[in-house]
Amino acid sequence: MTNTDQLYERARQIIPGGVNSPVRAFKAVGGTPRFMSSAQGAYLTDRDGKTYLDFIGSWGPMILGHNHPVVVEAVRNQAEIGMSFGAPSEMEVEMAELLVAEVPSLEMVRMVNSGTEATISAIRAARGFTGRELIIKFEGCYHGHGDSFLSQAGSGAATFGVPTSPGVPEGAARSTLNARFNDTESVEALFEANPDKVAAVIVEPVVGNMGCVPPQPGFLEGLRALCTEHNTVLIFDEVMTGFRVAFGGAQELFGVTPDLTTLGKIIGGGLPVGAYGGKREIMEMIAPAGPVYQAGTLSGNPLAMAAGLATLRHLKDHPEIYQQLEARGAALESSVADHIRSKGYEACIQRVGSMATVFFNPGPVQSWDESGKSNTERFGKYFHALLDAGIHMPPAQYEAFFSSASHSESDMARAAEEIAKALDSTFG
Repeated sequence: MTNTDQLYERARQIIPGGVNSPVRAFKAVGGTPRFMSSAQGAYLTDRDGKTYLDFIGSWGPMILGHNHPVVVEAVRNQAEIGMSFGAPSEMEVEMAELLVAEVPSLEMVRMVNSGTEATISAIRAARGFTGRELIIKFEGCYHGHGDSFLSQAGSGAATFGVPTSPGVPEGAARSTLNARFNDTESVEALFEANPDKVAAVIVEPVVGNMGCVPPQPGFLEGLRALCTEHNTVLIFDEVMTGFRVAFGGAQELFGVTPDLTTLGKIIGGGLPVGAYGGKREIMEMIAPAGPVYQAGTLSGNPLAMAAGLATLRHLKDHPEIYQQLEARGAALESSVADHIRSKGYEACIQRVGSMATVFFNPGPVQSWDESGKSNTERFGKYFHALLDAGIHMPPAQYEAFFSSASHSESDMARAAEEIAKALDSTFG
């Protein structure tokens, strides 16, 4: 029995499913999850000593790669003088100033500890500001594990959601309406069926949680227009896309400004973090400035602020990183797409910047119902072929993979070659 097998058996006795986040359990692909022991640059090493070229990047935060020197130095220096104060620090102000300066929608911002905290808090702020209860989300978009987000659509576009997880009260799910991503008409129908009742529309501007699905031309603009028309708060969940698809996030890339934005992942440089912010008039509803309560013991903690500031400042000082990520991502996409076309495989690759997905579906994939048609059995074979070849990809069809500034041209060429081989073995 390998070290990994032994660790997994130990973990299953004391941790639900043996993991601390469900996707890590390999349930969608079968097999035993790998337990990692170290990371450097674009590579991970597991407990059995096998090294992998990593395209998970801690699910997005590691845009500079693992253990980047400027981030490690910042965390080490901060740890020597204080890891948590339970009081304000100058770094919190510096982080807020940087975020407000660089993310188009932000006039004020509040730090929290996770993306889930950020989205829950943003929804509460929108409800407090508008005095309304309903929210509209999109099938296939993931906004953390808050009760309001764990719902699915009923039989028609204007129906209320129902819980998709035990433990979620029916009332919480019924406050959530579900629309179809890339379909503004489905959103308009919900507004018409619920006049003056919708507090917010929340959306991943580039979806990463049904695989990488970009917005179609006019979709985000349509949401902006509908929310303005109905005096509804538009929320961009940029936990994944913030500082990844562009320095100012998807709202900079697509030129559409929401009322509120949620952030996470990259702004913590690999440490737990989240943030939400937007228009001053909405954010001044948050306690202690206003009546909408939200708090957190470790919000804005010095270690996360140090790691995040080091990451964001390095990205700002080196804008060529985004050009490099785009060029290398495009080269991988082109290589894989050409291989799929030449072989006639029922698959496609979709990409925005440094995030991408290979769908086992002819595509194009524009919504959850289309993503859900993917052949997950084939994906499982493909995943394990790559894992055996030392390529670490997300263990689920409905996740995006990420490249980083540490992935060299040769790393990306190797990945494209191994993806082609994995496709051949899967379809062969």
